[in-house]
Amino acid sequence: MKVGVVLPMGSHGGPPDAWPGLRGFASRAEAVGLDSLWAFDHVLFRFEGQPERGVLEAWTILSALAQATSRVELGSLVLGLRLRNPALLAKMAVTLDEVSSGRFTLGVGAGWHDPEYEAFGYPLDHRLGRTEESLDLLMPLLREGRASAHGQWVQARDAALLPAATRRIPVLGAGRSPRMMRMIARHADAFNAAWVARPSDAVLRERMAAFDVACSEVGRDPAGVARTVGVSVRYPDAVLAGPSPDPAKNLAGTTQQIAAGLRAFADAGYAHLMVWLEPMTVASLDRLAESVALFRGT
Repeated sequence: MKVGVVLPMGSHGGPPDAWPGLRGFASRAEAVGLDSLWAFDHVLFRFEGQPERGVLEAWTILSALAQATSRVELGSLVLGLRLRNPALLAKMAVTLDEVSSGRFTLGVGAGWHDPEYEAFGYPLDHRLGRTEESLDLLMPLLREGRASAHGQWVQARDAALLPAATRRIPVLGAGRSPRMMRMIARHADAFNAAWVARPSDAVLRERMAAFDVACSEVGRDPAGVARTVGVSVRYPDAVLAGPSPDPAKNLAGTTQQIAAGLRAFADAGYAHLMVWLEPMTVASLDRLAESVALFRGT
């Protein structure tokens, strides 16, 4: 099982982390042997009764990290498909995969935070319809290198990816609704659910069971889609809430206890964990690396 970390993009308190700090975090994650780095895709957070908060833009960060790192895998967790033209996104994915020497995973979803879409001028209507039409163009372009689309919201006329992709870029999907799960089941190589602390968590079991149903509905063998999980790891010096205010959704404890938690996911058959660290610091990376080494027996 691979273990990666979510990057400190600035969404969980205060201004966005400066690039030098983020680059140092990424370099340390690679140095201590973690498998992957994940950028989430937002442009602005506006919640009622809270100060507005900003984040660094995901694609720019991933492109920069393609050159700032050399081994660690890079992925989006996940790109909001309504934020980018899907034909151009396919071109961007092929280019980033080439720049990173085949280290990129394209994670996609529908997006959920309406205030940022409204603020940046994106329509809010037909969220899943627009997402589905985007996938129906994006995936043939990635897999075949050429496609057209004549949808209500997405159009393309003989779009071609030249130069062609040098490998089959992995596509990961995340979503909760039955319709979104069917889209992922139809197109993706991997499915992601987040944020949880253990494989026995009811919400994780329910989502994986629902995804099995979605696979059956579209005629796909559920075993043919890798399962990945976003896991919140919380250390005693954390001061921010992290991805969930519910303490039960945090994996916490000693190095040995966190290693046992990771082992439980591996034993349950999960292919990849994306860890949200609290605090998101180099010291936390070192502590996580100790737990990873312990559960792997290295």
